[in-house]
Amino acid sequence: MIRAYTFLMRPTVGQRVALSEMLRDHCSLYNGALQERRDAWRHVSKTGITYGVQSAQLKEIRAFDPERQGRWSFSSQQATLRRLDRAFAAFIRRVKSGETPGYPRFRGAMWFDTVDFPKDGDGCRWDATPHDPTTRVRFQGAGHVRVNQHRPVVGKVKTVSVKREGKRWYVILTVEQEQPGPLPPTGSVVGVDVGIANFLADSNGAFVPNPRHGRRAAAKLEAAQQALARLPRVRRDKRTANHQRAVAKVADLDRKVRRQRLDHAHKTALDLVRQHDVIAHEDLKIRNMVKAPAPKPDPGMPGGFLPNGASRACPECGHVAKENRPTQEKFHCVSCGHTAHADTVGALNVLRAGLVRRKAQPA
Repeated sequence: MIRAYTFLMRPTVGQRVALSEMLRDHCSLYNGALQERRDAWRHVSKTGITYGVQSAQLKEIRAFDPERQGRWSFSSQQATLRRLDRAFAAFIRRVKSGETPGYPRFRGAMWFDTVDFPKDGDGCRWDATPHDPTTRVRFQGAGHVRVNQHRPVVGKVKTVSVKREGKRWYVILTVEQEQPGPLPPTGSVVGVDVGIANFLADSNGAFVPNPRHGRRAAAKLEAAQQALARLPRVRRDKRTANHQRAVAKVADLDRKVRRQRLDHAHKTALDLVRQHDVIAHEDLKIRNMVKAPAPKPDPGMPGGFLPNGASRACPECGHVAKENRPTQEKFHCVSCGHTAHADTVGALNVLRAGLVRRKAQPA
């Protein structure tokens, strides 16, 4: 089993400069490789430039520009080229499947915030003892950086990544661990309906309210954004200390809301896993939750449409009708009279569909 650990780093001023230069030079490598692929796509062939071709050019690139490319880890540069290769593979897959392609884009200086090291010990070294305040990680070209290791790392470190978030720097480890044993059985199964008014509702009638972290932080975030907008727009390298502080404040507020949302989602998921043996949920696309489903014509009735299934199927009798859901929250079956919260009905329908699918395709 592969598990990830994220720790806050505490680099010195000189190490911050070196880490920033590492991101800048890897970004330059990414954009240069992307430009080469764009030219090949337009003028030569659709698949003429591959990862293997570009990786073979790294030695020449490092020798030509030793100050910017030659001082960084060779394997980390290969990982950056693989990152671009994955972006192009996804682009080609979308083209072949008829989806919106989304051609890979060039990365700005602040858009490229992660460098990967595919193997611990190759360009990087994780050197830590559990609960040791002197934990450090070494990066080629940046030196030994202090790490706030707030929990022990269990297992063998496989890969190391360095990531920048605003003014903070993080190290991300992927660790190989033994497969954990199953949790004690509970004999419980549950269906989960994720919503907007409530964070989720389950088939047992329980609800997890939406904590609305973004709404609670909206006033502070709006004030910080307005303060930033009042400052004159200048080039990034000409920004004043006031401008940098305003940008950092907006970034800190955004980061806090994002972390609060992730923390709430992880804790809710952990509670579900501990309480139930089987959890059925929808394959949701969040952007589709706030718009009405597209109507589907009924082939047996010219001018009619098939039911869209927005929690309008009764879990008691199976009757499907638009009138079953008179409001956003209320469900009342016009056939059998069953009444319940609409989200609970949705969770029951999800559970039944999930159990049927699990029976047809056993794990």
